[in-house]
Amino acid sequence: MNDTTPLAALSAAGVSIWLDDLNRAMITEGELQQLIDTRHVVGVTTNPTIFANALSDGEAYTDQVKELVAAGADVDAAVFELTTEDVRNACDVLRPVFDATNGVDGRVSIEVDPRLEDDTDATVEMAKKLWAAVDRPNVLIKIPATLEGLPAISQVLAQGISVNVTLIFSLDRYRGVMNAFLTGLEQAREAGHDLSTIHSVASFFVSRVDSEVDKQLDAIGTDEALALRGQAGLANARLAYQAYEEVFGTPRWQNLADDGAHAQRPLWASTGVKNPDYSDTMYVDGLVAANTVNTMPHATMESAADHSQITGDTITGTYAESQAVLDRLETVGVSYAQVVETLETEGVDKFVKSWGDLLGSVQGELDRLAGESK
Repeated sequence: MNDTTPLAALSAAGVSIWLDDLNRAMITEGELQQLIDTRHVVGVTTNPTIFANALSDGEAYTDQVKELVAAGADVDAAVFELTTEDVRNACDVLRPVFDATNGVDGRVSIEVDPRLEDDTDATVEMAKKLWAAVDRPNVLIKIPATLEGLPAISQVLAQGISVNVTLIFSLDRYRGVMNAFLTGLEQAREAGHDLSTIHSVASFFVSRVDSEVDKQLDAIGTDEALALRGQAGLANARLAYQAYEEVFGTPRWQNLADDGAHAQRPLWASTGVKNPDYSDTMYVDGLVAANTVNTMPHATMESAADHSQITGDTITGTYAESQAVLDRLETVGVSYAQVVETLETEGVDKFVKSWGDLLGSVQGELDRLAGESK
């Protein structure tokens, strides 16, 4: 592999490159392996939207759906079986990466049913069920960072299950997530689990922050407001890394690290650029720091492979400037608290809607194939 490529440079700078996509054809036809070989991909994230899109493609899933029809599976059971099958097989493709990195990478994420986001106990039970069904050490169970999700994160980690915490928008909530992570590890240690086997990432969303803030800046319309467009997403994420450095520099963390624990890495999610006026690699080039993950949609990954400018760490040393951006937003009339609350609510709603779309497409396939079998 030519190690002068932008993605090689990104990987060398300490950023793990994960693909934000998965479908069965990618696994069976070798595309996932090709991305590992040519794009430095060392992990995969999934969500209900990705699965809904994959299953709507149809043919790759027909044989398994026929088996589910014959077994009398309802739509929830069918979705569970179809998605865990894809994640299990992707875990197997990525197993050599998992082994080579001592479990840090080679990870595939699968999300709990987002309709459970306000039910801590049901979220924990679903996470345990997914962990058992995929039955691979390199799976990550995705749990949304809602208020009800925080205790679920701790409880799931306490059982030795690795977790991807998703839908993080605010710095306060991110601190709550890190606290839930530390609490979970402390409980896992008490229960006798080997902390070195438990891994976690915290998925901090980036582009959606700019989309919401820019919309409000455009509505305000002053020169001062318009000059701030496209700055909030990077500033917010960089301040999240500052919080990460603080929390994982505490005696509380060191006590766990001494027992073999791995830090919960920040993961930059929602890195596809929504505004065509901005550089299509801004959330790659602007978020380079050690011990992070950047999960990219295909288009962003190809853009980064082609023309990313990786110049080393672009996060540490930016904290005062980043805080100044958020301060100026408040000055011109954009409420940070309102922005992040809106984004969390919308994020959960989008996941629930996508889950509904997924259920609908699978129900359609079950009905169609049941009709054919009569």
